[in-house]
Amino acid sequence: MRQITWLYSQSRNIKSDPYQIMPLWNDSIHFCNWTCIMCGQRDQRVVSLDLGSRGFSGSISPAIGNLSFLKELFLENNSFTGIVPQEVGRLSRLRYLWLNNNSLSGEIPSNISHCPNLVELDLSVNSFTGVIPNEFESLSKLKSISLDSNKLVGEIPKFVGNFTSLATLSGRENHFQGNIPDTLGQLSNLWYFGFGVNNLSGILPLSFFNISSLTTIDLEDNLIGGNLPSDIAQKFLGLNALNVPKNKFSGSIPLSLSNATNLEFLALNYNAFIGSVPSFSTLQKLTFFGVDMNQLGNGRSDNLNFVSSLSNCTNLRHLAFGSNNLGGVLPRSLTNFTQLINLIIDKNLISGSIPSEIGQLLNIRRLFIGYNQFTGRIPDSIGNIRNLGVFSSRDNFLSGSIPSSLGNLTQLFALFLDGNKLVGTVPSDLSNCKRLQSLDLSRNNLSGYIPKGIFGLSSLTIGLDLSNNRFVGSLPTEVGLLQNLVMLDVSNNMMSGIIPFALGSCTSLVALDMAKNTIEGEIPTTFRLLRGLEFLDLSHNNLTGRIPEYLGDFVFLETLNLSVNLFGGKLPERGVFRNASMVSVSGNAKLCGGLPAFKLPKCSHDESSRKNQIPLSLLITIPIISVLLVLTLVLIFCWFCKRKKASTESSSEDENFPRVSYQSLHEATNGFSSANLIGSGNFSFVYKAILYLKKESRVVAVKVLKLAVHGADRSFIAECEALRNIKHRNLMKVITCCSSLDFQGNDFKALVYSYMVNGSLEDWLHQNRVVGLNFLQRLNIVIDLAGALDYIHHECGSLMIHCDIKPSNVLLDSDLVAHLSDFGLARFVHPDSSTSHTSSLGIKGTIGYAAPEYGMGSRLSTYGDVYSFGILILELFTGKRPTDEMFSDGLSLHSFVKTAIPERVIEITDPVLFRTREEENMATDARDREMHDGIECCLTSVYGIGIACSTEMPGDRIEISNALKQLLFVKKNFS
Repeated sequence: MRQITWLYSQSRNIKSDPYQIMPLWNDSIHFCNWTCIMCGQRDQRVVSLDLGSRGFSGSISPAIGNLSFLKELFLENNSFTGIVPQEVGRLSRLRYLWLNNNSLSGEIPSNISHCPNLVELDLSVNSFTGVIPNEFESLSKLKSISLDSNKLVGEIPKFVGNFTSLATLSGRENHFQGNIPDTLGQLSNLWYFGFGVNNLSGILPLSFFNISSLTTIDLEDNLIGGNLPSDIAQKFLGLNALNVPKNKFSGSIPLSLSNATNLEFLALNYNAFIGSVPSFSTLQKLTFFGVDMNQLGNGRSDNLNFVSSLSNCTNLRHLAFGSNNLGGVLPRSLTNFTQLINLIIDKNLISGSIPSEIGQLLNIRRLFIGYNQFTGRIPDSIGNIRNLGVFSSRDNFLSGSIPSSLGNLTQLFALFLDGNKLVGTVPSDLSNCKRLQSLDLSRNNLSGYIPKGIFGLSSLTIGLDLSNNRFVGSLPTEVGLLQNLVMLDVSNNMMSGIIPFALGSCTSLVALDMAKNTIEGEIPTTFRLLRGLEFLDLSHNNLTGRIPEYLGDFVFLETLNLSVNLFGGKLPERGVFRNASMVSVSGNAKLCGGLPAFKLPKCSHDESSRKNQIPLSLLITIPIISVLLVLTLVLIFCWFCKRKKASTESSSEDENFPRVSYQSLHEATNGFSSANLIGSGNFSFVYKAILYLKKESRVVAVKVLKLAVHGADRSFIAECEALRNIKHRNLMKVITCCSSLDFQGNDFKALVYSYMVNGSLEDWLHQNRVVGLNFLQRLNIVIDLAGALDYIHHECGSLMIHCDIKPSNVLLDSDLVAHLSDFGLARFVHPDSSTSHTSSLGIKGTIGYAAPEYGMGSRLSTYGDVYSFGILILELFTGKRPTDEMFSDGLSLHSFVKTAIPERVIEITDPVLFRTREEENMATDARDREMHDGIECCLTSVYGIGIACSTEMPGDRIEISNALKQLLFVKKNFS
């Protein structure tokens, strides 16, 4: 009975149960046959309880102590909160206690010490505080202790040295301090010791090197100093991983490490090692080699001999020896590293040219060769490294032009070529790098016009630095397309013309520098939209007019330099202008007023009162204008009467949106040309266009309603009603709308949206099967959608139901952030059930995604959206449509997945998910099998959420807010 008491008590403590396990714990069958429970064959006592990776949330019941025969308690990979009850100490037979990957808090219960048979204790990835209890001294049978990722303090207890059976001891990412105890030398079975990312200090005790069984030493990011013993490889004959970066180790790198033939991972970076780097020709298993951020080398030509010795390490994936004093020429044997992913050799004294053979390293993702003494041209062959994500060759002596082959690097998100002697124009091919987030070409001798295609890279978000070159011409209006750009610097060039109004569309700008050019005209009024600016430098130009008052309202502005221009009038006195140390306006001869610290002349009476005076010419023309105005109003009234019908219709539909004319949309789409057509649906066509709004150009999507189709007009009204009431980062943003007549006098209605460069989720799942989406990208997409649905269901003021969630209505921007679109079937549901919409007019949504109850005339509800969302999850991760021909004779996508997990989770998953470049590269390393297993575990959880959302009965489905929390938890575990 005491066993049943706990089991029922625990089921009541469960708040979330996506796999619906707790309802199976009932009296219809004996508890020994319940899911997740195992009993002893002789006495029918519970000996094993495995609730791991089930998506549970809630607390652990104190009645756990009633399971006195329990040997195994597995609660890992859930969302349990609260403290661990002291009653766990009553489980005297307990051998395995796994509580890892939860949200448990409080101090580690000292009563666990009453479990003398404990063999494995895993409390990692929680929020435990305090110290390791002294009472744990009695747990002499422990073989594995894992305390990673908590908030524990204090020292590593000396009594750990008495656990002679201990094989693994891990306490990474805590706040442990003090010295490593010398008693650890007694642990003759210890093979893993990991206390990275703590505050340990002192030196490694001599007894530490007596642990000959050690294969993995992980002490990253501590304060440990001293020298590594010269015979370290003889001390640890089976050494597999030596991970000690970010410490205070000094002296030479031990020569004996070259004999550690089992070594796969060597990280000595961020220390104070000196001397030369020894030869490592025998370390054929090496995959990670990092000695960067030390004091190695002396600038001599033989400093890089060790690189040639590494050429036998054909499995090497990470090679880093940057930030040292290493001289010499980069050896061509570098090309043997065909598996290399990261090559970090910046901040040395390396000379010579970049070998053209570097283009043979096809798997490189990060290539850092900056801050050296490289000469010659950038090899065209770098364009062959199609996986390259970051390329930095800044601050060298490179010459010649920028190779157009860099345009082949479609995965590139950061390119730094600044601080060289590059000449010529910027190749337009760089506009092919659609994922580029940061581009720095500053401090070169580049010339000509800046290619407009560069400004069409909407992916540019971090920074665009073109300063200190010889660029000419005006800043293109296409700059307005960089709406998410944070930093723009075009200073110290030969640019002219005016500042484009379109620059005001770059509302994410934090730093803008256009100094030292010959730009003229006034500061455009659209600058008032750049309210996030912290740094603005327009100095040393030919700008005229008044300094705008609204700059004083920019609350984040810390540096404003407007000096050496032709500004005139009164200097503003509010905001940033009240601090002379933050503002420079010298060299503007016509400026006056302002605070005394600016030392400007006082404004004359005429100047200070000019705003309040009416010019004499205006006084004369006022009567004339009044007469003309009356006549004009009469003519407008007559015209208005003729157009009354059209204006009445449109006023009820789009009153909250700025108007755009049919003619402008016709021109922007080239006459609604099929070449601009990017999609179509039951009620609409969608075109790509460049539309000019308020003197700025934007790439947009124009949704033109098929008004001849029954229901299209109602869809337009529904979408306008929905979009004027909602605003969320994961909902499609409407820019404007048009309700007018076309050139033939027919009704015309259209909505204009922001353009999504990555198309729809439908395209990625069923069209773009070569590139595909990896696991994390798919997980982020469903999290984005869950957030959008949670918003329209609970947070947008009035309850809204979307009614048509499917992959084609999910659009992806340049960062693959998901945006829910197409609100043509959306409905606002009022609390009064008598006014709630029903689906009596037919199924709301699309076959395969619409909730089954809608087909039987049930009322619209949020659970309908949840059902569609669940089906979308299952489709996204299996790659199978719910309408696939395989789903017949009672088999559905829901039941297909439900019967396959967890045993066949990999079998049912979209194979493209595992073929994407990131997972493919990971799978080549045996070490990354753990990552593969992690994906498998997370996939099981995601499928469980999709199943819980898409159950047949609406009342059995989980709330979207609950689904969102569980998805975020899966992402946390995966990370």
